[in-house]
Amino acid sequence: MRITSFGRRSARLAALSLAVALATTACASDKSTSKASGGADTGGSTIKVGVLHSLSGTMAISEVTVKNSVLLAIDEINAKGGVMGKKVEPVVEDGASDWPTFAEKAQKLISSDKVAVTFGGWTSASRKAMLPVYEKNKQLLFYPVQYEGLESSPYIFYTGATTNQQIVPALDYLKSQGKKKIFLVGSDYVFPRTANKIIKKYADANGMQIVGEEYTPLGHTEYSTLINKVVDAKPDAVFNTLNGDSNVAFFKQLRGTGVKAADMPVLSVSVAEEEVRGIGPDYLAGQPVAWNYYQTTEGARNTEFVAAYKAKYGADKVTSDPMEAGYNSVYLWKAAVEKAGSFDPEAVKKACDGVSIDAPEGKVTIDGATQHVYKTARIGVVQSDGQIKEVWNSGGPIKPDPYLKEYPWAAGL
Repeated sequence: MRITSFGRRSARLAALSLAVALATTACASDKSTSKASGGADTGGSTIKVGVLHSLSGTMAISEVTVKNSVLLAIDEINAKGGVMGKKVEPVVEDGASDWPTFAEKAQKLISSDKVAVTFGGWTSASRKAMLPVYEKNKQLLFYPVQYEGLESSPYIFYTGATTNQQIVPALDYLKSQGKKKIFLVGSDYVFPRTANKIIKKYADANGMQIVGEEYTPLGHTEYSTLINKVVDAKPDAVFNTLNGDSNVAFFKQLRGTGVKAADMPVLSVSVAEEEVRGIGPDYLAGQPVAWNYYQTTEGARNTEFVAAYKAKYGADKVTSDPMEAGYNSVYLWKAAVEKAGSFDPEAVKKACDGVSIDAPEGKVTIDGATQHVYKTARIGVVQSDGQIKEVWNSGGPIKPDPYLKEYPWAAGL
């Protein structure tokens, strides 16, 4: 299995490199005017923005709803007059759960559609595919999902959690619950592998033991062998970084073994309310998750957000952390544009420091030095009705520290 996984990963990386090379070559050959090199068309009564998520493939289970929340924010903003007097026109593209496709679609949005900004991505692989495209074109990407940290880009705004706002608090929580023997299960790409490097460093410094570490390809659905390895290792808890519909198979097959959350909790960092719906609450009840927002988060702003989302997409729909971070992205961009008095990316970047909004999760503020945002960490437990009950929070927004500079144990990452 490892040889097959490595071969697939090598092939995908080769394809990704080719796509990025083609996109950046196309950009480099088209520099005759500012618009030709990707400048947004700001001359009319509308301003175009890109919305780039996986609407098909293994990641559609998660990303379609983030696209929906971005469109909700755009509708709300347009209903109140738009941004600097211009209505916002979304251009929606499908990344198709495919890294090279994300790079290609990003270049299209910049060069052909002349968008002022793009909101998109979920996996770190998709973000890393898009990063050189946005840097080459000097255009902005707002990325809405928690990730492994150890990255910053002058042309990316990270509105999901970085490591010290999700993974480290999750480990602190497990430690506080006496969970010392941890088994790592993840999808085979950059986020889980990098996150697990960080987790192993934390474990070494905090008296915890990693008793197993296994990866499967995105979209993998056969987990019986892996689950047997987990059960045989007798961990106190599992730290889960699986993504997409692999979580459906994993949790259903885990439940089939008779293992219960009370016996061996599986703490997930990529399973939110929408994934709970897809997997089924019966398979997840009692399991812990780590995020910055839940549909049940208290506050008038969240009550408004949940009601607006249900009114637009259906009373049976749920909200989740990545959806909320995607929604916030549009409002943060609007606030930064209005502070700058310009849609120009350089002006927006210069104006972004300290920009705050009253978000459904509470106050979020852009840290101009890293272009990440201050966020409150929250641990929750999945309930039988599919909602998530918060059992711990950090007491307030945590300053983003993507390189874990404030943690001596993280040296050398």
